[in-house]
Amino acid sequence: MARLFGFSIEDENNNKLKTVVSPVPQNNEDGVDHYIASNFYGQYLDLEGVYKSEFELVKRYREMALHPECDTAIEDVVNEAIVSDLNDTPVTINLDNLPASDGIKRKIRDEFKNIKDLLNFDSKSHEIFRNWYVDGRLYYHKVIDIKNPQEGIQELRYIDALKMRHVREEKKKDEKQDIFKTVRPNQEPVKFPEINEYFMYMPRPTYAGGMGDRYSGTKGIKFTKDSITYCTSGLVDRNKGVVLSYLHKAIKSLNQLRMIEDSLVIYRLSRAPERRIFYIDVGNLPKIKAEQYLKDVMHRYRNKLVYDASTGEVRDDKKFMSMLEDFWLPRREGGRGTEISTLPGGQNLGELSDIQYFQKKLYRSLGVPESRIAAEGGFNLGRSSEILRDELKFSKFVGRLRKRFSNMFLDMLKTQCLLKNICTSQDWDILVEHIQFDYMYDNHFAELKEKELLEGRLGLAQLAEPYLGKYYSVEYLRRKVLQQTDEEILEIDAQIEDEIKKGILPDPNMPVDEFGNPIDQSGGGGMMGNVPKDSNPDETSTQAPEGEEP
Repeated sequence: MARLFGFSIEDENNNKLKTVVSPVPQNNEDGVDHYIASNFYGQYLDLEGVYKSEFELVKRYREMALHPECDTAIEDVVNEAIVSDLNDTPVTINLDNLPASDGIKRKIRDEFKNIKDLLNFDSKSHEIFRNWYVDGRLYYHKVIDIKNPQEGIQELRYIDALKMRHVREEKKKDEKQDIFKTVRPNQEPVKFPEINEYFMYMPRPTYAGGMGDRYSGTKGIKFTKDSITYCTSGLVDRNKGVVLSYLHKAIKSLNQLRMIEDSLVIYRLSRAPERRIFYIDVGNLPKIKAEQYLKDVMHRYRNKLVYDASTGEVRDDKKFMSMLEDFWLPRREGGRGTEISTLPGGQNLGELSDIQYFQKKLYRSLGVPESRIAAEGGFNLGRSSEILRDELKFSKFVGRLRKRFSNMFLDMLKTQCLLKNICTSQDWDILVEHIQFDYMYDNHFAELKEKELLEGRLGLAQLAEPYLGKYYSVEYLRRKVLQQTDEEILEIDAQIEDEIKKGILPDPNMPVDEFGNPIDQSGGGGMMGNVPKDSNPDETSTQAPEGEEP
């Protein structure tokens, strides 16, 4: 195999991993399979089948995105997932649960900021997420300085999904090399395939067709796995091993909506206008002369003036036949003579229930609530009990999209940390489980739901306050009623203590008077100055009168 383009990050434990073998090759859970075939000339990479299907699928997805109804639904999803603000960034990294020092956290935050700057994510976040959502896959080439790889990624270049393929092929074995291994004694040898994984870049995407282009799949540039960032939608056709987009479920619904709309337009154009029927009295004329007389009358009264919208001219187009022509019928002697009658146009032309049904079906297939169709009512910011279940499902759907899209940041961040020696690959496997990304939130329905839940918890806490110290403890109330976690309890306690020291909150240990006001015990008398203590009138004086012993 030819040398791969790009860079590879070598693992220190590569030698150890060779002892971990399995007779089952890597599956296609990410839409990548082994495309290896054999013929008279030997082995070659067969991309014809899968490449053709992926090429056609991506083109179909992009055509679907141009349809107005489908574009509106896509924009609803993208606007909900990526919230842009003038001052704030759409996504930030959260390292609160990361088991690392503050220095490592600071370096990881700086590298994430560098990645966003390379992507220009604050400005192009909407376009990047939309491309990933429509195509179902996203490719970026991580360009580094080969002479100074420790400087990290220098540029991130977007690669069209039509020009890139992720490939796993089985490595070729030498005849002298034993490809069979025995795991246990007295066991038949089992074949353990070794898989080579790389990316195939084809600058001119033309899917193979016929024997002449059979080897066109191999005419490209092979990239190493580590030099390409590959993020998919997570949807895979298990039968074909092809990555699908979230628009795939809406293909049938969109085609049905298109056909219904086209048929409705044709029906209205043909049935909407009223047409006339001319009964021409031909008397006792022979058949040939009667037909000739009918044609003469038809041409005499026929008006075929047409308005050309492009030029603004009115011209005569008698040579063209229209489907809106009037009817001319002959009538023999004995009839009622020449007569003109009118055929009514189509009825119930204002019926749009079928169009609305397929619009709702399209929105349901895309996971967008039906209430967001433009023809429906306005936006309601009332109680959360009035929120439809579809909005909650949509909020969870957007959360899953964000989590899947974050894999792009994780891959780029891993490359940066390994190239700059911030951590090793073994350390990264531990750290990556605790790295989270916080997206700006703009879902008003979820916000209303959280508000109502908080109101309910505070109400229960107020009802349980008389029973504190008798049936319930404060810790039980905070954990079970207010649903506070251990981290939140520690954080809130620290904040309360700090605010008491600053004087923002009153000290609960300070004595208060009968009105609940804190009593000053500093010795300084307040507004009235130092007032001496009054003697107790009920007690007798202990001081003896003058001249007597006490």
